[in-house]
Amino acid sequence: MASSLICSETQSRVSSVLNRDVKQFGKKFMFDCNEETCWNSDQGESQWVSLEFPQPVRVSEVKVQFQGGFSGKTCRLEGCPKDGDLTLITHFYPEDNNSLQRFPIQEAPAVDKVKIVFENSTDFFGRIIVYSLDVLGEQAL
Repeated sequence: MASSLICSETQSRVSSVLNRDVKQFGKKFMFDCNEETCWNSDQGESQWVSLEFPQPVRVSEVKVQFQGGFSGKTCRLEGCPKDGDLTLITHFYPEDNNSLQRFPIQEAPAVDKVKIVFENSTDFFGRIIVYSLDVLGEQAL
């Protein structure tokens, strides 16, 4: 049974934060289970979120909730083992709305790190707003 891979030991990084205002728009707000808070990227193409897990995992699903008008259009999931180079796992194509969207991942390799790249955005300036992000799967043996 797949469960959330994000835990207190998961390290996260993001490409940017709007006006560098991490107190209001920082990465932690994607994982706080509060529908009032969000990560808000600065403008520019190819915004991203990377997650490094404490042990190898197999990803089976990505769940993301955008703010409509600030959604990713073409997104890609990349992954790698601890000291490897990121390689493409799959592309996914969210809808431009406020609902929680689920993207099943087929036959993902065992990875220690994933990077979700928002190649482009529905926002003219390339901003991305994420209220909730979760990566589901299981520990790789």
